[in-house]
Amino acid sequence: MSLNFRFAIASDLHIGLPHTIWNHPSRFHLIEVSIPAFEKVLAHVSQLDIDFLLLPGDLVQHGERENHEWLRDRLTQLPFPVYVIPGNHDFVTPQADETRIAPEDFPKLYAKFGYGNAADGQCDYSVSPLPGLRLIGLNSNQFDRDGSIIGRLRKAQLDWLDGELAAAKDERVFIMIHHNVIEHMPGQAQHPLGHKYILRNAPRLRALLKQHNVSLLFTGHLHVQDVSRDGDLHEITTGSLVSYPHPYRVLQFQEENGVAHLRYESFRVSGVDDSEDYADLQGYSRQWMGDRSQRFMENLLAAPPVGLPLETAVALAPSLREFWADIAEGDRTFDFPQLPEHVKPYFEAFGATEGLIDNAGYLTWRA
Repeated sequence: MSLNFRFAIASDLHIGLPHTIWNHPSRFHLIEVSIPAFEKVLAHVSQLDIDFLLLPGDLVQHGERENHEWLRDRLTQLPFPVYVIPGNHDFVTPQADETRIAPEDFPKLYAKFGYGNAADGQCDYSVSPLPGLRLIGLNSNQFDRDGSIIGRLRKAQLDWLDGELAAAKDERVFIMIHHNVIEHMPGQAQHPLGHKYILRNAPRLRALLKQHNVSLLFTGHLHVQDVSRDGDLHEITTGSLVSYPHPYRVLQFQEENGVAHLRYESFRVSGVDDSEDYADLQGYSRQWMGDRSQRFMENLLAAPPVGLPLETAVALAPSLREFWADIAEGDRTFDFPQLPEHVKPYFEAFGATEGLIDNAGYLTWRA
C-alpha cells in the first residue's frame, strides 16, 4: 500500500452565533471567538491543499439548531471534504425542543460530512476519503438514566465496528471519536474530575482496535494538546478553538513498503479582530483561564488522590492559577516548590511524556 496525503484537525469549535451565547459566569470557554477563530483556521488550511478536515465533536455551544445550521452551511462552502462527529455539546437532550436538536437530527444535518451512507438515525459511519484509507466516525455520547450524557459505546456499536474493521483489512484505518480512549492525565479514568472525559468502556474499544491493528485515534473533549499511546495504538487529542491556546493541527500521513509515518504540526489562532481584548487572543485567553481557575484548582487539590484539607487547597490554589493553561498548551514540564513534598509528584506527572511530543512531532510504525 502506498499513501501520501495531508489533512487538518480543528476540535471543540463550540460555535455560537452572538445572540445564542450563554454567558455563564464560571465558563472557561470564550464562545465569543468561536466563529472568527474558525474562520481563521479555514483561511489558513484552505491555502495548504489539504485532502480533508476532521472536526472531532462539540461543534456547537449547546445543541442549538441555529448554530448547527450555520456550521453546516459554512462547511458546504469549503473546497475540501469535511468529516464530523458529535460531542457531548452537540445534542444535550434525548428529544428536540424549540431551539435544540435531538440525536437523530445530527446525521441528517451533517449528511454531506460523513453521514451520507450511515443507517437511518445512526451517528456512526465508515467512509473512504481516499483510496486505501478508511475513516470511521463514532458517536461516544449516551444518555444515562438521569438524562445526562456519558461517554460510552453500546454493544451494537462495538459489534458494527468489529465488522467494519474486518472489512477494511486492506485499508489504513483512522478512528475519530469525541471522548478520550487512552488516558491523557494521571489516573484519568478513575479521577473524580477527569473520568467524564474518557470513554467508560475504553479498554474494550482499545482491545478491539488492537485486534484489528488500528494505530491512530483522533479525539477532542479534554481541551488540551496531547499525544498518548497504548502500545502501537496512538491517540492525538486536539485542544479547543474557544479556549487557550486556541490550537489546530495540520498532519501529513505517508505509508510506503509497510511503514507508516505521521508528521503533525500545531498552530494557534493568535487574534481574531482589532478589538482591545481579542487582538492578542493568546494573552487575553490565558488570563481569562487563570482568573477562573481558583475553584477548579481547589477541587483538584482536595480530590483523591491528593486529598488535601479544603483549607489547605484554598490557600495553595492561587499559586497554581497557570497550571491548566500549561496543561492545555502541551509539551510542558513542571516543578512546584510551593507544594507539599507528598503532593509534588502527582502534579509533576502531568508534564510531557518522554518520547511523545504534543504539538509538533513525528510518529512512525510498521503498518
